[in-house]
Order: sequence, then C-alpha cells, then structure tokens
Amino acid sequence: MNRLSLPSPRALVATGVAAVLAVGAAQAAAPVVRDVAPALKALLDCRGVAENDKRLACYDAAVDSITAAEKKGDVIIVDRQQAQAARRQAFGLDLSALSIFDRGDKAEEVDRIAGEVTKAVRGADGRWILTLADGATWRQADDRSLSSPPKAGSKVEIRKAAAGSYLMNIDGQTAVRARRVVGP
Repeated sequence: MNRLSLPSPRALVATGVAAVLAVGAAQAAAPVVRDVAPALKALLDCRGVAENDKRLACYDAAVDSITAAEKKGDVIIVDRQQAQAARRQAFGLDLSALSIFDRGDKAEEVDRIAGEVTKAVRGADGRWILTLADGATWRQADDRSLSSPPKAGSKVEIRKAAAGSYLMNIDGQTAVRARRVVGP
C-alpha cells in the first residue's frame, strides 16, 4: 500500500509565509485608488499633461466642467466648516451611510448640542415633543416627570448616552431620555 507523503510542518509554514509576502508585495505595489467624481478625476488627470499649453487648456476645461456640474447639483463641494455644521444639524440621526464625507483628517465628533425650544407639546402618551430653533424635533423616550414644563424659549442641552441613546436637559432640570424624530 502506498503511503501519502505530506509536507513537513516547516514546509507548510514556509509556503504560507511566502504566499503572504507575495500578496503583501503585490498590494504595496498597487496604486491606491480613491473613488472620486469624474469631474474631479478629469482635473487631476491634467497633472499628467507634459506640455504647458496643453496642460493649461486641460485645467481650464476641467474647471469649466466642475463649475457646470456644481451649478447643476451633480457635484457638491463643501468645506470642513460646512460639513461640521451639517453634522451638528443631523445630531441624533443615524447617518452612517454618509461616511463618504469622512475623508481627510478625522472629523470632529459631535457628542452634544445646545439649542432653544420653539415649540413644546405633549403627545397622546404624555411625553414631551420639542421642536428646536434649528428645526430638529426630539421626543421624550422615558416617563420621567419634569418639575417645570418646557415652553418656547426653554434652553435645551442634548448629549449622547450609553447604547446609542440620548439624554436631554431642559432648563437645567434632571435629564430625560430622548430620541430624534424624523418627519412630522
């Protein structure tokens, strides 16, 4: 009976190490491709044009293309300050699908906001529903009573709490649990 000969453990380890090194070398040699809008890619490609006149014409055409795309809304250009303002406006909403905007330096995470109540009503369940000056609507998520009811002009601070929840202080009172409401 023929015995099946298996490679030694050392040979297996050596083969595995060689495979990992080969894959690592191939990945290191591959250029880093970043997903960019076609209008921006056209602008970046102009860097490779050798002749000055042709490179300038390429840049002019690419800038015209980006300007037209921006006017039509096909490309949106925001600076860091605008992105931070949008994050503050969206505080309390799950926007993980928008991670495309998290390029460059790590974005400053918003973990609390302060605002002013423009409208305060009680829902059918007795919990408060507050609309803030920035247009965001927050709903009380627990049954805790407030010593003083919120009203237009009340100061509100909302902060992240454990397990994706939020705590809302109204006019300095003890915090109540709250959640952001989307839609009417």
